[in-house]
Amino acid sequence: MRFLVTGSAGFIGFHLCKRLLADGHLVDGYDAMTPYYDIALKERRLALLARTNGFRNTVGQLENMAALEAAYQAAAPDVVVHLAAQAGVRYSLENPRAYIESNLVGAFNLMECARAAPPRHLLMASTSSVYGVSAQTPFYETNVTDRPITLYAATKKSTELMGHSYAHLWRLPTTMFRFFTVYGPWGRPDMAPLKFLEAIEEGRAIDVYNHGDMLRDFTYIDDLVEAIVRLVDCVPSAGEPACAGDTLSPDGPFRVVNIGRGAPAHLMDFIAELERATGRTAIRNYLPMQQGDVPVTFANCDLLESLTGYRPSTGIADGVAALVKWRRDYLASSGLAG
Repeated sequence: MRFLVTGSAGFIGFHLCKRLLADGHLVDGYDAMTPYYDIALKERRLALLARTNGFRNTVGQLENMAALEAAYQAAAPDVVVHLAAQAGVRYSLENPRAYIESNLVGAFNLMECARAAPPRHLLMASTSSVYGVSAQTPFYETNVTDRPITLYAATKKSTELMGHSYAHLWRLPTTMFRFFTVYGPWGRPDMAPLKFLEAIEEGRAIDVYNHGDMLRDFTYIDDLVEAIVRLVDCVPSAGEPACAGDTLSPDGPFRVVNIGRGAPAHLMDFIAELERATGRTAIRNYLPMQQGDVPVTFANCDLLESLTGYRPSTGIADGVAALVKWRRDYLASSGLAG
């Protein structure tokens, strides 16, 4: 099959492209290469993908409709996986416009491309942040998600709503997946797992918000990619509910699916695994809850399992060990190891 993957130089996009290429598919990537975090890391990811003949990449912004249309037409995709976005809960407090332009305008542009030349399946990334400060755990896809507490979450929820509209109006088979705290090799340096690891290895203090009293549904990257790959063939059909247990009238072809481990870990336990894997003790700087943060994320993964026969299972001990090994190997290969 032919795939178009937006966000191909990103953490999740890189791993997905790598898996699709290994499975023998043709993959076109599209990425803006923005400097939100280290571009050198993105360039290293793309360089690895470029070793495979089945991969080609376009550097361009989602907001640039002409560039996106050209890349879409050249890819002629059977399947589109939309992962590109302005990420980061906290950065949305500093630069909200970037989220409107990338997450709303960009997603709209891609859906317009898909309307003009429909793929067999359009899959788009959302986030567990849409659940907000929910007292109901675990988080089911049927939970009320119309009270986002950050603009990032609001733009992602809006993308879900736009996706539903396009699926309904144009019968465009669409799956939205909500990710839960993804981590692992080649991860984003702005996220807590890699930020903590870097600080611990370098002997710097880590900021532990809400005094460490938080639960996160840490999802290992290989598990996430496996779930996405399996969902590709689970094409929603018109007339089915948007998600299991939905009491609304059947609609579609549209579906919302959680992708998480479904077994949240205490933040302090995650830090303890980092200490165990590195052989170092973390210097903790305990702080109150940060604006825009939530105390718990917890995915119910029954729908994912019923659709694909798969449920993520990698525990934090194995996941953290793989992350530590990757970072040390990455630094050594870059000539940065101390």
